[in-house]
Amino acid sequence: MKRKAALWMVFIFVLATMLSACGGKPEPAKTEKPKVDEAAAKEKEALETGIEAYVYGYPLVTMELTRRVMTNVPKPEGKLAPMGQFAKLRTYPSPADKEVTAPNADTLYTLAWLDVSKEPWILSIPDMKDRYFLLPMLSGWTDVFEVPGKRTTGTKAQKYAITGPGWTGTLPAGITEYKSPTGMVWILGRLYCTGTPEDYKAVHSLQDKFSVVPLSQYGKPYTPPKGTVDPNIDMKTAVRDQVDKMDAAAYFKLLAELMKTNPPAAADGPMVAKLAKIGIVPGQDFDISKLDPTVTKALQNVPKAAQEMIMAEFKKLGAPVNGWTYSTKLGVYGTEYLARALVTAIGLGANRGQDAIYPTSEVDADGKPYDGGNKYVMHFNKGEMPPVDGFWSLTMYDAQYFFVPNKLNRYTLSQRNKFKTNPDGSTDLYIQKDSPGKDKEANWLPAPEGKFILMLRLYWPKEKPPSIFDGSWKPPAVTKAQ
Repeated sequence: MKRKAALWMVFIFVLATMLSACGGKPEPAKTEKPKVDEAAAKEKEALETGIEAYVYGYPLVTMELTRRVMTNVPKPEGKLAPMGQFAKLRTYPSPADKEVTAPNADTLYTLAWLDVSKEPWILSIPDMKDRYFLLPMLSGWTDVFEVPGKRTTGTKAQKYAITGPGWTGTLPAGITEYKSPTGMVWILGRLYCTGTPEDYKAVHSLQDKFSVVPLSQYGKPYTPPKGTVDPNIDMKTAVRDQVDKMDAAAYFKLLAELMKTNPPAAADGPMVAKLAKIGIVPGQDFDISKLDPTVTKALQNVPKAAQEMIMAEFKKLGAPVNGWTYSTKLGVYGTEYLARALVTAIGLGANRGQDAIYPTSEVDADGKPYDGGNKYVMHFNKGEMPPVDGFWSLTMYDAQYFFVPNKLNRYTLSQRNKFKTNPDGSTDLYIQKDSPGKDKEANWLPAPEGKFILMLRLYWPKEKPPSIFDGSWKPPAVTKAQ
C-alpha cells in the first residue's frame, strides 16, 4: 500500500511538470531580443563612428587624388607638373576653360606638389619687385601651415627649407626652415597680374625664377627627373566625383595608408581613438574584411551619409550679410573637421582669412536670385570701396561658377579699373546683360542671360576698421534697378 502511494505521488509530480511545460502556467518563452538589440546598437555606433572618420579623412583623401591627377604628366604643362616641379599658369582662364570652378582673373598660379617625408626640399623665391604675391603651403590635411608673401615676408628674394614630420638635420646657411606637419605639401602660389601683355610678360619672367630642389641636390647642377605617367589614373572625372564614388573599403584603406606619412595632429587624439574602433590605426594597414560583420555592414552606408552631412554644412559657413555669404576663418581649421571637409569639397586650397576672403552672392537686396533679364546696381559710398592692403575684385560667374563670354572679354571689375564716379564721390557698378551706355561702360560688369553668381575677392583685407573682419565694413547689397 505504501508502495502504491509513493508511485502515485511520483505520477502526480511528473504530470504537474508536463502540464507546466505544455500549458498550465508556462515558463517565459526564450527570446533573441537582447541579442538583436545589441547588434543594432553596435551597427548604429559603427555607422556614426564611420561617418565621423569619413569627414575627418576627407581632406587627406581628396588631396591625394588631386595630387595624383595634377602630377600625372612627364613634364610641366598648364596647371599640371610632375612631383617636385612647378606648374605655371601663363594666362587667366577663359570662358572655354571648365576644369576649375570659380576661376579668377586677378592672379597667375604658380604651384608645386612635394613629398618631404624622405628629405627636405629647398624653395627659392626671386625678388618680386614689390609685386603682390603669396605662396601658401598646404599640409595633406589642407591646413595652410606657412604663407611666405608680401603680407608676411616681404618681396625680396627668399629661400626656405620645407622639412617633413620628425626631420632633424643641418641646413645650409641663409635658409629658413618651414616645418610641414605632413609628408605631402602643396605650394599654391598666386602672383598678382593686371592681364595686359606687358604685365603677363613681367609675371612670366618672375614665375620662371621660382625653383624647388631636394636638399641632397641643393647647390649642385640639378635637372628634375621626367615624370612617370600612370595610365590607371582617371584624368577626366572631377576629383570630387572620384572621391564620392569610392566605397568604404577603398576609402578607409587609402586613408590609413596616407596617415603613415601624413600623421594626425596632436589635437586629433580623441578622433584617432574613435578611428581605432573601426580598425583604422595610423601606421597600420586597414582591411575591412577583418572587422566584425556588423561593423562591416554599417560602414557600407557611410560614404553617402557623410557626403550629405558635409554639403549640408554650407549653410553654417557664414551668416548672410546684405545677400553675401562668407567666412573669415578659412585655411586653418583645428578640430573643426566638418568645416574643413566642406571647404575641401567646394574650395580646395582656400587661403587663410588674413590673406583672402571671398564673399559670394546669389541673391539681390530683395533676396531674389540674380537673373540676366534684370539690371542691377552695386553702390559704394565715397571712401567705402573694399578695404584691402592687397587688391579687390568683383567677378561674374554663370550658375555653374564659370566665366561668362561677353564682347568686352571682361569677367571682373577691380581696383585696377578706372571707374566713373558720381558727383558726390560715390561709385555705382552696373551689373547687367546689355551695355548701360558708353558713358557708363567703365563701370559695367557684363552678365549672362540667365542665372548668375557674384563673388568679391578681398586679398590681404585690412584688419583695423573699416574691416570685413569685425563688420565695420560690409559688402553692399546689390539692388535691382528700377
